[in-house]
Amino acid sequence: MDQETFPEDLADALVGVQRLLRRRLRAGLTVPRLRGAEVELLRLVEARPGIGVSDAAKELHLAGNSVSTLVNHLVKDGYLVRETDPADRRAVRLLLTGAAEDRLGDWKRRRAELVGRHLARLDPADREALRAALPALRALAVHLHEEAEDS
Repeated sequence: MDQETFPEDLADALVGVQRLLRRRLRAGLTVPRLRGAEVELLRLVEARPGIGVSDAAKELHLAGNSVSTLVNHLVKDGYLVRETDPADRRAVRLLLTGAAEDRLGDWKRRRAELVGRHLARLDPADREALRAALPALRALAVHLHEEAEDS
């Protein structure tokens, strides 16, 4: 593998896998599909119940008004609840509804099945190479996240 093209090749491979996962997971949906940013926000609220809109915007590297728009859609669709923060009556905390928990659970299950099915088709050496690459990919994500926070 050419060291000069490695960063671009890696980015292309990661984007390609993510795009294909999204397309395959959309197929067969019986409910209106959620946009990527909506899923990211729901996953963030799942990981950090009670997070505020401004903290969610920082975490997702989106403008506050963009996250507010996402929150409004997800509340209207029955996936998020806004709760007044008892420590600061001007702020709201975001919580998942049961419908959102069910939807995220289904999405995670279908994603794990899809990826698992295709991992099983790889030879053992390729599966092990992917397993061994996970810590480095997570570290890369941390560095990208830190750089985004610094800018």
